[in-house]
Amino acid sequence: MSGLLGARTCLSPVEASDFKSPLGAKNREPLTEARFQQLFGGAEQETELLAEPRWSRLCSLLRRRACSGPGAWRLLLARLPPLRWLPRYRWRAWLLGDAVAGVTVGIVHVPQGMAFALLTSVPPVFGLYTSFFPVLIYTLLGTGRHLSTGTFAVLSLMTGSAVERLVPEPLGGNMSGIEREQLDAQRVGAAAAMAFGSGVLMLGMFALQLGVLATFLSEPVVKALTSGAALHVLVSQLPSLLGLPLPRQIGCFALFKTLAAVLTALPRSSPAELTISALSLALLVPVKELNVRFRDRLPTPIPGEIVMVLLASVLCFTSSLDTRYDVQIVGLLPGGFPQPLLPNLAELPRILADSLPIALVTFAVSASLASIYADKYSYTIDSNQELLAHGVSNLISSLFSCFPNSATLATTSLLVDAGGNTQLAGFFSCIVVLSVLLWLGPFFYYLPKAVLACINISSMRQMFFQMQDLPQLWRISRTDFAVWMVTWVAVVTLSVDLGLAIGVVFSMMTVVCRTQRVQCLALGLAEGTELYRPLKKNHKLLQVPGLCILSYPTPFYFGTRGQFRRILEWRLGLRGGKETPKTDDPPDSVAEPVRVVVLDCSGVTFADAAGAREVVQLASRCQDAGIHLLLAQCNASVLETLTQAGLLDKLTPEQLFVSVQDAAAHALERLELTGPKTCTVWV
Repeated sequence: MSGLLGARTCLSPVEASDFKSPLGAKNREPLTEARFQQLFGGAEQETELLAEPRWSRLCSLLRRRACSGPGAWRLLLARLPPLRWLPRYRWRAWLLGDAVAGVTVGIVHVPQGMAFALLTSVPPVFGLYTSFFPVLIYTLLGTGRHLSTGTFAVLSLMTGSAVERLVPEPLGGNMSGIEREQLDAQRVGAAAAMAFGSGVLMLGMFALQLGVLATFLSEPVVKALTSGAALHVLVSQLPSLLGLPLPRQIGCFALFKTLAAVLTALPRSSPAELTISALSLALLVPVKELNVRFRDRLPTPIPGEIVMVLLASVLCFTSSLDTRYDVQIVGLLPGGFPQPLLPNLAELPRILADSLPIALVTFAVSASLASIYADKYSYTIDSNQELLAHGVSNLISSLFSCFPNSATLATTSLLVDAGGNTQLAGFFSCIVVLSVLLWLGPFFYYLPKAVLACINISSMRQMFFQMQDLPQLWRISRTDFAVWMVTWVAVVTLSVDLGLAIGVVFSMMTVVCRTQRVQCLALGLAEGTELYRPLKKNHKLLQVPGLCILSYPTPFYFGTRGQFRRILEWRLGLRGGKETPKTDDPPDSVAEPVRVVVLDCSGVTFADAAGAREVVQLASRCQDAGIHLLLAQCNASVLETLTQAGLLDKLTPEQLFVSVQDAAAHALERLELTGPKTCTVWV
């Protein structure tokens, strides 16, 4: 087989003798890795560093990081972001926008908090607590300037399913007031324990600096998860919309079980609550659409939720719907705050399996939302600090009987549209919720629970519309489309936590499969340039008989070692190559046996022990076959791994080059070519 070339005009003996520096010469000698280190430094320092014992290097690192005044101040600035952004706060330009946005979001937090509390299977007032404490704590610790935290439908659904399983309602269903209070107290304790457990897990991830884990939850997985969970929320609220006192279905296939139960009990639905639900949706949905379509013209979004809450409360009070038609109402909201109470630690082993997916969803949604708005407004976030902020938020708020919380899609978008600029908007939001907890709670006594169910459904609008991105995702990446669909189907048919696990596993499998399907490309020098490109039928590339330049753009690890061996055996004509890999080379590019091969390692990001040994075996087989092997552009970690595996026992340092151009030039000299005149041009 004949390979593709890199061409270089060789130096004359006079030019070679006059060569002093590769930077000052137009035509320079090929640079090996060893020569590069000798000319540009770094070799002696690296040798000394490697010669130093590991424990000595560790002690030096600890001494450099020893606590000092400036170091302690930098740590305090990193862990308390207001110390950085508050001194630079532009009071005249930003304060009004933060105040308006905070009050607007706080008004929305009140009905949504109560609605999501019912989704969590706890009394509505605990949703108000979860809309106050986490927002206050994130304002002090978070790095997302435009992020709004509090109750989130997906987490409420996941928490509610676990609460229903841990503290099931008695089969009879008829309970006295005291028994109902005891059941609610147990469920509140279970939800608070899950918030405590998820907070501890996120703090553990922060201690281990695992903020990078957010990269494993890809955008298709997160969007499919939230979209599928929105469908769960819709179906779970159907009994409340129709006034049907049905038990909540949990576990796998809960969505279909709930649909079957609703269809069976449909004749027993309450006309009064059905009417309230229809009127509420008829008001909320158009208001949501108006806020989206005219967001640029409206000074602040229309607070449809709070208007609906006030109208429904007044209507229920004046018409006595709760006594005449047995409409379920919110009832008395206790004033003030609950006493701090440590969750029952004996429950932690039982809820740990539920706390882990909640912690992952919390971090994934919050980190992705923060990154989106950070990129949009040109600032940076610290993923590990976000772990600390949400971990402390869930941990401390659980002491006040709050359930798991995170950043929310709807209120974050609302905060940005209302003109929010910094985390200070969270303080104004907390003031609104605080006023409800201290003084305005009695005004919500007659609020029908069917209205809260409608608020739950209308808040899912943005998540449902994520399916509109599927046609574009299909055009961009079929693999990401498959990840989206697999995750969505798993979430809808099974459950949210199992769907998340299946989506992450499937996403990682696609990454592994894509690394194993990478083609080994033959490179050639584009005529009139110094660029090496893959050989294709529409490019003019120069060829040299006996020279093969190959690019293998994937890591050397145990998953690709077999493919790497088969491809190189076939390319180089080594014994044992039985399969014919897929290639874009022209049919006449396999003619003369290879005498020199250049392996471009610029796309090899890492190598493990198995992959490194495979490269060493390749070097040994090339040596036995009389093929001169050259490696080009290995990064430092790959080169170190290959060296530790014994590569320098088979190759000399003069066979390691800093670039493909240098390796190809050396190969031409070895093949005794005088220049590109002896090359043939293929179109």
